[in-house]
Amino acid sequence: MKKFCSFLFLGLCLMAINANSEEVKGTTMSNDKTEKHYSKPSDDELKAKLTSLQYKVTQEEGTEPPFKNEYWDEHRAGIYVDVVSGEPLFSSLDKYDSGTGWPSFSKPLVGEHISEKNDFSLFSRRTEVRSRFGDSHLGHVFTDGPKPTGLRYCMNSASLRFIPVEDLEKSGYGQFLPLFKSDATHK
Repeated sequence: MKKFCSFLFLGLCLMAINANSEEVKGTTMSNDKTEKHYSKPSDDELKAKLTSLQYKVTQEEGTEPPFKNEYWDEHRAGIYVDVVSGEPLFSSLDKYDSGTGWPSFSKPLVGEHISEKNDFSLFSRRTEVRSRFGDSHLGHVFTDGPKPTGLRYCMNSASLRFIPVEDLEKSGYGQFLPLFKSDATHK
């Protein structure tokens, strides 16, 4: 009986850990007011498309080095999209210098494109941030960010692709242009 209870407890723990994972293959997403059917590429296709660092970060929950990544010190106006799916994730308007050496944002650009799940990989509870449709590991969110959200979305540059504001329209993200027209500091 004791052995049965131990197995039952272990099974319940495993179910709880996996409860936050979502199936994203074949999900429909909206971008530029059109419906696009997104199907996550195969592992082989991802290995061919991504750099080894991008693959390690997005598919194997890796972490790039601080201060030695593409976007930690990026100050141009624009948006950041998932390197795998292209879904819009963050804006330069919400980016700030957290001093960590990774790009940090106070909030997502489109909240529905972000999923969060518990991460116990370092023997403590953290909140992992993933892209909803591409299911890419992006980084983690912490509660030590600036007001008004108090959040710090600490992201890996390797999981992101930056689209400068002048390229938004031609890249299919024109619906985000109005965000930058009212902000003179980002022109």
